[in-house]
Amino acid sequence: MAPVVQIKDIHKIYDSGEVPVHAVRGVSLDIHKGEFVALMGASGSGKSTLMNMLGCLDRPTRGTYKLDGIDVSALDRNELADIRNQKLGFVFQGFNLLARTTALENVELPMLYGRTRKLSTSEIRERAHHCLEIVGLANRADHMPNQLSGGQQQRVAIARGLVNEPQVLLADEPTGNLDSKTSIEVMGVFQRLNDEGISIVMVTHELDIAHYCKRNLILRDGVVVRDEAVANRSIAAVELAKLKSAEAAAKLTASPAAH
Repeated sequence: MAPVVQIKDIHKIYDSGEVPVHAVRGVSLDIHKGEFVALMGASGSGKSTLMNMLGCLDRPTRGTYKLDGIDVSALDRNELADIRNQKLGFVFQGFNLLARTTALENVELPMLYGRTRKLSTSEIRERAHHCLEIVGLANRADHMPNQLSGGQQQRVAIARGLVNEPQVLLADEPTGNLDSKTSIEVMGVFQRLNDEGISIVMVTHELDIAHYCKRNLILRDGVVVRDEAVANRSIAAVELAKLKSAEAAAKLTASPAAH
């Protein structure tokens, strides 16, 4: 089976001032359906630039990028927008939810943006509600973002990223604004989605978060310096159960009845 993402010798050079900035230097990689990949590296390593190119938000200066068999390097602006809408889902660090719009309506948005809308209003509503069910928030469908916790807002964002049934879900620092427990909960959602066959590429600077993925790509100075399977992968459900057990034990120890 052909890779869902196929990159060959891509470069990205920014002409800023007198000295061009070579952000990505000849990266080649394949990502197959069902993979869960972490892009890692220090600031300036090229991981965000690479993610932008994977998301068809930026074009490579040279090299080729095929997404689900389509060479996106030659597409015009409208065609790129269609590819983003049809083939990719996005999850961001800052959630990017519309403040005066319910959770359900936020999830519906990507289905309304496409130039070739094929679903009826009832079908859009049904699919959005199904995606909220997938992330465990069907009972929060009519809540506004300010009525939801940070973790719940991120799960709404994940549901929004899933609603057009993308080939690849791209997540940019999705746990960056969350505490440790909520981060594990969100990574549990990603792991369940990945277990169902959804391909995920995630930018993260947190090694603990990268351990929840299946494959780690480490970039330095625009080059992939390591590409390795995660040997001791953390399972979020297990980690969360341990955390809750420890919290319960701490509460029991602290309660007056325990003394």
